Amino acid sequence: MNPFVFACIAPHGGEVIPELQGPDPGRMAVTRESMFKLGRYMTEAKPDCIIVLTPHGTRINGRFSIADSERMQGCWEDNGAAFMMEKRVQRDLARLINEEVLNDGLPSSTINFGTAEGPISCLPLDWGAIVPLRFMPDVPIVVITPSRELSFQQHIDFGVSLREAGAKSGQRVGLIASCDWSHAHGDNGPYGFHPDAGKLDQQVAGLITSNRLESMMEFDAEYIENAKPDGIWQTLILAGAIFPEERNVEFLSYEAPTYFGMICAAYHS
Repeated sequence: MNPFVFACIAPHGGEVIPELQGPDPGRMAVTRESMFKLGRYMTEAKPDCIIVLTPHGTRINGRFSIADSERMQGCWEDNGAAFMMEKRVQRDLARLINEEVLNDGLPSSTINFGTAEGPISCLPLDWGAIVPLRFMPDVPIVVITPSRELSFQQHIDFGVSLREAGAKSGQRVGLIASCDWSHAHGDNGPYGFHPDAGKLDQQVAGLITSNRLESMMEFDAEYIENAKPDGIWQTLILAGAIFPEERNVEFLSYEAPTYFGMICAAYHS
């Protein structure tokens, strides 16, 4: 049985946040409206806590990184404005996940900063978490950062361990795979243009819609390098955590109004 009350694939482009949309609110309007819908879905599911899978958190090369500080705090700036966020960490769940992952033979570590507990025990909250959490209910979180040194299969297997930990926790758990897709859509972007960007995003949208997330494991390294997505690893964790027959997917939107692609998809339990 799926232990997650609601799950989603959500982007983390800063301008999606209403407070950071700047002088051109229409630029990411489609995605922003989808994010509000994802937030409503998550709120209606009434999670006790939310797990966020982000590519931009504190990384440990060759290991999955699980935040285990008392709290997390961060700020993201765009269009001359700033948005700040502070969240409590569901530490019992973070430690349970790490224990389950290690027992299953995967490389994983919890991380902390400053002191073991108390107000100084605080890790940075990255934009991969801040952006989707802006639209979600205010509940404690667990932030997990994958490692690209690990295989795609290990990310699937991590998702299975995550599922087991969620079921053992006895909590109502939400799950967010924070993903932007190809980053090579425009010559004016930091990675330039490559035609594989549009191809990969179209293929990913098709795999999400047709419930074939595991097929992303078949993307070759050159294709990924050309298109420069950052969502594959988090999506494969979600794929391991929610079995195919349990994925009641609702594809909400895709757009690439700047140099990177953004997808919103809901997984109803």
